[in-house]
Amino acid sequence: MFASVQRRLIYFPDPTPVPPAAAVIAGARDVWLHTADGLDLGSWCLPAAGPVDSGMSVLVAPGNGGNRAGRVELAEQLSRRGLTVVLMDYRGYGGNPGTPSEDGLAADADAAVLALSELGYPAQRTLYFGESLGCGVVAALQARHRPAGIVLRSPFTELADVAAHHYPWMPVRALLRDRFPVVVHLATSDVPVTVIYGDRDRVVPPVLSARVADRARSLAERVVLADADHNDPVMFGSEVAAAVARLARSVDVAGDADRRA
Repeated sequence: MFASVQRRLIYFPDPTPVPPAAAVIAGARDVWLHTADGLDLGSWCLPAAGPVDSGMSVLVAPGNGGNRAGRVELAEQLSRRGLTVVLMDYRGYGGNPGTPSEDGLAADADAAVLALSELGYPAQRTLYFGESLGCGVVAALQARHRPAGIVLRSPFTELADVAAHHYPWMPVRALLRDRFPVVVHLATSDVPVTVIYGDRDRVVPPVLSARVADRARSLAERVVLADADHNDPVMFGSEVAAAVARLARSVDVAGDADRRA
């Protein structure tokens, strides 16, 4: 009973079915994710549209609200920078079947990695982009399927720290079932990571995002957006996309050097 109640405080899906990808974004296509527990989940794939195709992809693992239709601008910004983008929706979001949970979202992300590989983008040519709750998803995912790099936008150390901030009178650390740890995975990972956060975030306290950057073993870049709150347009815009592109270039250069060695 308590698990279902707390999950209603964690996940805020927009379950409304979304249109076909091509009806929303020119050149995009629908891609289906087939999970290990038998769900077929809709997602959108937008190919690279910039003057130079980087040969890399970005898997966007969204936050806990809305659906993929709300991430169109970010996808277009990334595409213009030469990156192929998959906008996934978790179970229960965007017309997808199922009910979200930590284990469920992990299975959804695993299915997305498999779908990208089938599209010609294995994990070593993919960046995982986590938005808020999605940071917990991709931090765990990179330990199962090593990517070229990860980008964490508005990350937290673990979900219980966010819950304790918003509900200081509740014993959330003892009661919370879905934990989404981030720092514990980054502390032992040598995958390059970029951390992005706004310094006016009222959902994920900036001090938690800063702590993630401080404790990341392989921090590539820290980007602090001035006067930015959690869902301000800038958090989905060109500065975020530019940081993703910088990480893509840096890991691609490093990969070329390793291949020549």
